[in-house]
Amino acid sequence: MSVSNFEIRPLNLENAACVRQPRFADGRGSFSVLANHELFASLGMQTSFLQQNMSISKAAGTVRGLHYQAPPAAQAKLVNVISGRIFDVLVDARPNSPGFGRHCTVTLDADTPTGVFVPRGFLHGFMTLEPETTVLYTVDHPYAPDLDVSIAWNDPELGIEWPFDPSEVTLSGKDVAGAPWSSVGDTFDSIVCGPGQDTRS
Repeated sequence: MSVSNFEIRPLNLENAACVRQPRFADGRGSFSVLANHELFASLGMQTSFLQQNMSISKAAGTVRGLHYQAPPAAQAKLVNVISGRIFDVLVDARPNSPGFGRHCTVTLDADTPTGVFVPRGFLHGFMTLEPETTVLYTVDHPYAPDLDVSIAWNDPELGIEWPFDPSEVTLSGKDVAGAPWSSVGDTFDSIVCGPGQDTRS
């Protein structure tokens, strides 16, 4: 496997990227490589994945997010869609980043072998665009419930244009009670951002 098998497209927030992953097809179907530590490190994505999580959302218009884990349990994650389609959202919450408070969005689907790399210091969330959507999250820190935070998905300060009207959205109780964006403050002031970096200071 060579670096050329992966295509990295930087997003408009520093260190965040779309990752086009190699998919090999034959008469049986296909085989995909989602992540490779050495290759990702050579491309500047400095992280070691430790845990995988999977969510299955029954209805289109289901929102999961915006979530983060606070330091010292901050997570980088690689997000892939296994079935269905999502509107994926990243918000830069690193005070020392030129993108602080800005967001970017990506549409991911199961037919396209592309994931999104979410660095530490970002809020992340998504809205399902199809029923029975399955999302795989590969993360570099285990779940830490005491440091897990939900920020209001539709906080007007963030200005995210979601595809569904709020009246059509399905949310968990945690996400209904999401905190305002302003509460994030300097939570991630220890996260270093810069070209090719995704490290704890």
